[in-house]
Amino acid sequence: MAAKAQPVPSVWARQQSAPDQPALSRAAIVREAIVMLDADGIEALSMRKLGARLNAGATSLYRHVATKDELMELAVDEVAAEFSVPAPGGPWRTAVTEAAVSFRATALRHPWLSAVLGQAGLAYLGPNLMAYSERLAGLFAATGFPEPSRAIDTVLSYVIGMSTTEAAWLTTVARSGDTEAGFIARLMPAAQEAAAGHDHLTGAYADAAVHATADPVALRDEKFFYGLDVVLDGLEMRLPR
Repeated sequence: MAAKAQPVPSVWARQQSAPDQPALSRAAIVREAIVMLDADGIEALSMRKLGARLNAGATSLYRHVATKDELMELAVDEVAAEFSVPAPGGPWRTAVTEAAVSFRATALRHPWLSAVLGQAGLAYLGPNLMAYSERLAGLFAATGFPEPSRAIDTVLSYVIGMSTTEAAWLTTVARSGDTEAGFIARLMPAAQEAAAGHDHLTGAYADAAVHATADPVALRDEKFFYGLDVVLDGLEMRLPR
């Protein structure tokens, strides 16, 4: 006997319940969840705490959002509205760079985002992520890539990977109570000691000690754009001549 089909585990595949009180809506729940996520991260978010902040019981929340996983799907899609993609027509590298910069800026405003993109269920079915994906597909197709989706995946894999690392680093800095430059200055002696005896790393950490403490934001920008240029150089070779 065939197994009974299970419901698709995504908020986008489930019909929304009617509101049980005027002040509580799915949109209000998601907005408050994002505030909590931005402030304290995923670990601090629970349906019980969220309900308390909204002056609503967990039962009321579950009428709009069935699980925390669904809530994360909704939060991811809400934040995706902040992504921008230039319209096709101009230089493709400039447009893709602008899209990548927008993604990175959004991910750093919401440090939890990059880490959960691959875990937030079927978040890509959400309307904002669908619209974002459509704009990217139009940009890459207009550029002439024979397989636009693979080119998009390549760029996003780089941007998400870098943003995840950068957001985690900035979260660590924030929790230290120090400035980024100050935290690096305190960390660097231990890093240099750990690198002692490793010829290549010793030089790298010596350079980092100078540049990172002087202007850590500029150094992070430089690293991001260096890698992005390498990715775009490779993709450019795939374009029809």
